[in-house]
Amino acid sequence: MNFRKNVTYFLHNMREKHRLSVRNQHTEEEVWYMYISPLNLLAGVIALVLILFVIITLTVAYTPVLDLIPGYPGNKSRALLVENIMRLDSLEQELHNMQIYSDNVALIMAGKNPVTRNDIQRSDSLLRSSSPAVAAIVEDSLLRRQMERSGTPYSLSDPEAARKNLRNALELFAPIKGIVTQKFSPIDNRYGVAVTAPDNQPVMAVMEGAVISSAWSPDDGFVLYVQHPNNMISVYRHNAKVLKKTGDRVSIGEIVGYSGMVAGSGSVKSPFEFELWYNGTPVDPEGYIVF
Repeated sequence: MNFRKNVTYFLHNMREKHRLSVRNQHTEEEVWYMYISPLNLLAGVIALVLILFVIITLTVAYTPVLDLIPGYPGNKSRALLVENIMRLDSLEQELHNMQIYSDNVALIMAGKNPVTRNDIQRSDSLLRSSSPAVAAIVEDSLLRRQMERSGTPYSLSDPEAARKNLRNALELFAPIKGIVTQKFSPIDNRYGVAVTAPDNQPVMAVMEGAVISSAWSPDDGFVLYVQHPNNMISVYRHNAKVLKKTGDRVSIGEIVGYSGMVAGSGSVKSPFEFELWYNGTPVDPEGYIVF
């Protein structure tokens, strides 16, 4: 009842000043006093709350105080999150570009047109259709026929011009030591040489470069494609094991695998095969390497 009376009194006397004093507990002597109205007291409390709100807001917005609170995402955490998202996006784009490059190399090796669309499918989509991924046009066919004629650097039947330029520019390391049992013969669709060598013999990179494909098939075992300077690609077939994966860098003479088919794979035993491509043209490896 007294509380209700006090509230009613203050509501009706908001502007009336009241004496607020501080007294000594033992002597009842008044130590300090002031006159204040309930309206002024309410205004002071509201002003104090607003000041505290502004101070807390500015502190959170312009200082790293949130980073000191465990489990709370402060400015530093948000900046790190944005940076990681940007790095992930860049890495995804780089992997996409590498996949496009690898798919184009596979298309070129298969005698198809390279794909330059940004929406290129994954490498497994190349097996779905035997037709070129890009429709050929008349001008492209004429240019291809002209460039692949005998005597041009791009002719599969006469790679002498490409061989001459390559021999003057390169000195290659022997990928394996053995006996050449099948010679280079593009007319017979044999674009490399077959070398008979003991199983599990180290296979070495003929030159520094980067691995653009590392795959396995029942017919060829583990196959490695390495991109080298001067637009050269070396191909290593019938390996029992490869030590490199796509994107790895290799140096000249570095071991990239071991010869021989995988035991228990059900594949026919085949000798090690090595191919050398220059500017999209196969060349005879024996012209530059002593096996």
